[in-house]
Amino acid sequence: MKPFSEIQEVSNKGLLYLGMGVSGGEEGARNGPSLMPGGSHQAYSNIQDILEKVAAQVEDGPCVTYIGEGGSGNFVKMVHNGIEYGDMQLISEAYDVLKHVGGLSNDELAEIFAEWNRGELESFLIEITSDIFRVKDDLSDGFLVDKILDKTGMKGTGKWTVQQAAELSVAAPTIAASLDCRYLSGLKEERENAAEVLKEAGLKEEVGSLAKGIDKKRLIDDVRQALYASKICSYAQGMNLLRAKSVEKGWNLNFGELARIWKGGCIIRAVFLDRIKKAYQRNPNLASLVVDPEFAREMVQRQAAWRRVVGLAISAGISTPGMCASLAYFDTYRRARLPANLVQAQRDLFGAHTYERIDRPGSFHTEWKKSAQKSNAGVGALN
Repeated sequence: MKPFSEIQEVSNKGLLYLGMGVSGGEEGARNGPSLMPGGSHQAYSNIQDILEKVAAQVEDGPCVTYIGEGGSGNFVKMVHNGIEYGDMQLISEAYDVLKHVGGLSNDELAEIFAEWNRGELESFLIEITSDIFRVKDDLSDGFLVDKILDKTGMKGTGKWTVQQAAELSVAAPTIAASLDCRYLSGLKEERENAAEVLKEAGLKEEVGSLAKGIDKKRLIDDVRQALYASKICSYAQGMNLLRAKSVEKGWNLNFGELARIWKGGCIIRAVFLDRIKKAYQRNPNLASLVVDPEFAREMVQRQAAWRRVVGLAISAGISTPGMCASLAYFDTYRRARLPANLVQAQRDLFGAHTYERIDRPGSFHTEWKKSAQKSNAGVGALN
C-alpha cells in the first residue's frame, strides 16, 4: 500500500494515482481477474470502461468496483488473501480428518469434493482440490499429492493481515491459526524429530482405533457442515477487519459490493459470496456475519456436527487449528458474559489497572490482598 504522504505528493504534482489489487492467478489472467482499484476516483473514472472489460464477468456485473481513497484497493486485496489463507487451511483440515480418521482414498476424496462443489461449498478452491486428488504421479507410482513436501510457502499477505488485525484490535483467530500452521509446516525436520522423541516417550497414535468404528457417511457429512460453519467465521473476521480499517481511514467501504466483485476471477470466488452480498444489502451496518439471521440460523444448525468433528480430531491427535479457532470464535462471540471479569480483576490486583462494575458506573480499584486477608480473618472467627 502506498503511504498517504506519497499519494498526496503525486496528487500535488497534478498526477492521478490509482493503486489496484488484482486476484485470479493464471486463470484470472486468461479469463478475467477480480480488480480492486483504490485512490483517485477521477483516475478510476478515466479507465473504468477498460477495467470493466478486463475484469471477470458474473451475472450481476464485472468483478471490479471503485473501492475508495488512498490505499484502500490494495488493503482490500491483502485481506482477501488473509481470507484465502483461512479457506485453504480449513480445506486442508477437512482433508486430514477424512483421510486419517475416515480412511478415505484419494479417489474417494476427489468424488467427495466434487460433490461438495455442487452444493453450498461450491467454490474455486473446492473445485481445484477435487482436481488435485485425481492427478497421478508421473515420476513414480501413486498420486502426486502424496509426494508433495508438507511445507507451505507464503508471500507475506497473510502475515500483514494478522498484523493489521492486531493493530486495529480485531479478532482474527482463524486467519492467525492458518498463518501459524504455515510457520509450523516450515519446521519439517523439527517435526520429524518431535514425532520420534514423543513416540519413544510413550505417545501412541489414536487414529487407528478411532477409525475402526467410524461411520464414514456421517463423518463426511459432519466435515462438510464443520467446514461451512468454520468458513462463515473466517469470512466474518476478514470483513470485520475491513470495517475497522474503513472507519479508521474514512473509506466508507461497501462490503456487499466487495463480496460481489469476489464472486468471479479471484481465488476465493464462491457461491457463498452471493449470500454475503445479500447479508450486507439487508443490513449495511451488520456487526458481524455471525449475527446475520440467515448465517446465524445455519451456524446453529451445523454446530453439533462442527463440535463432533473438532472433538473427534482432538481425540485422534489430528490438529484442526482453523476449525478450532473458528469454533472458539463462535463460542466466545455468542456468550453474553465471559470470564474476562477474572482477567480484569487480576490486572487490577497486580497493576492497579482498575475495573468497571456491571451494577454501577465508574472505575474502581480494590486492595485485593488486604480484602482477602480480612475475609480470611472473618472466616477464621466464624470457625
